[in-house]
Amino acid sequence: MSTQVELERTESWKLESQYMGYTYDIKVSIPREEAPENGFPVYYMLDGNSYFQLGRDVVKLQSRNAPKTLITPAIVIGIGHYGSDDEVSKRRFYDFTPPAKQYVYPDRLKNADIGPHGGAEKLLSFLELELMPLISEKYNIDQHKQVLFGHSLSGLFVLWTLFTRAELFQYYLASSPSIWWNDHEILVYAEAFYKKGQTIRSEKRKLLITVGSEEAFMVDDAKGLFSKLCEYSLPDLQVEHYIAPDENHASVVPTIMSRAFRMLNC
Repeated sequence: MSTQVELERTESWKLESQYMGYTYDIKVSIPREEAPENGFPVYYMLDGNSYFQLGRDVVKLQSRNAPKTLITPAIVIGIGHYGSDDEVSKRRFYDFTPPAKQYVYPDRLKNADIGPHGGAEKLLSFLELELMPLISEKYNIDQHKQVLFGHSLSGLFVLWTLFTRAELFQYYLASSPSIWWNDHEILVYAEAFYKKGQTIRSEKRKLLITVGSEEAFMVDDAKGLFSKLCEYSLPDLQVEHYIAPDENHASVVPTIMSRAFRMLNC
């Protein structure tokens, strides 16, 4: 006889966004421990369908020995989509890509039905004005230790958020970001971020860019962005880069998650 398995100390709810006209699958993992004086750090996991449970388990297991792992008890939030794989895929192209007057597609996408795109501004409004205030109201969180994690297209969104609204999070974790999107348009946002002299008010931000060594052109893209950001040398932005040996686009996230989460306390 089988029974339904539930994740310990995990809440799940639907959140309808007025900005997106869409209902998100929100999952929240809450530590057993009492919150520290400043509240718990919080990890916002984009593509929560795929990565919430992995992030939850990294924190749950490694926070048991925080002095060695450098991962402390934290709230982990998954922001997921509903629907079939095809529906989720199209929704990702909309949610995680910046608006543009025109789009340039690589050959592999020219005949593909990827649905509409350019919804990143609305998704950022959802995060800032709908989800994050609700999280602050419901849970005891540290407002100065908020992390945004994304992989692939959602990794692109992590970068775009940093370059357009850096003050929203303190830690940005971009795994295999789709820097290639719209003919590498994210580099234009990076340059604008630099030219504005966007020193990040009151506290430093950190960015970690990771990629698997077997991800072909994405390795060069990640290296190129890292080099450009090092060249800009913004005083209030610490940038790190890591290439995971022998990992591809599908396998890289489990191998970099611990390293990424440690960044909060390094």
